[in-house]
Amino acid sequence: MKVLNLYAGIGGNRKLWEDVEVTAVELNPQIAKIYQDFFPQDKVIVADAHQYLLEHFKEYEFIWSSPPCPTHSRINIGVMGVESKFTSNNPYKYPDMSLYQEIVLLKYHFGGKFSVENVVSYYEPLYPPQEVDNHYFWTNFHIGSFTKGCREHYGGTKKLQENKGFDLSEYKGIDKIKILRNCVEPELGLHILNESKRDIQPELFNRLDDRRTTP
Repeated sequence: MKVLNLYAGIGGNRKLWEDVEVTAVELNPQIAKIYQDFFPQDKVIVADAHQYLLEHFKEYEFIWSSPPCPTHSRINIGVMGVESKFTSNNPYKYPDMSLYQEIVLLKYHFGGKFSVENVVSYYEPLYPPQEVDNHYFWTNFHIGSFTKGCREHYGGTKKLQENKGFDLSEYKGIDKIKILRNCVEPELGLHILNESKRDIQPELFNRLDDRRTTP
């Protein structure tokens, strides 16, 4: 299976994938280097994932995208609130609509399976997602129940490394806690990929427009 892994980070979602040919796109060269160290068999591209998706999406069978989440996060309710002590240091920002650009592009033009992942937003989503393990997922397949529930994003570097399964001790000059918190749990990443492979999907979850044609 040819897989495109966008906004790849150090590869939390990809850690347990097997029998796949992965192209990973990460904008930060230092983080891309760490990803390549962990997954030397993958093709790693340092580029803008949003633009790369637009230019190359038809080359793949499965696409995972995790666009930046801060402008969608529920933390904005506190940061942007009138009473919030953080408001003066954190001005209002528009939610980054590139998230929905990718969802629409893939929904109407992509012939394979896709998963666009993000945080649970502080606003009502413009397209209805599936919520799994405190993540939002926009997909063209049904995601069955997931019970791992290990979304532990807090604690020191050592605890986060144990939770996520990545040892960053040899890397210097990086925000290890932030990088590890941004990792999707490997078990959840594997679950999503496996669910995309199921031949039979519940009819009620057929969210693709009937007019869409497969390339």
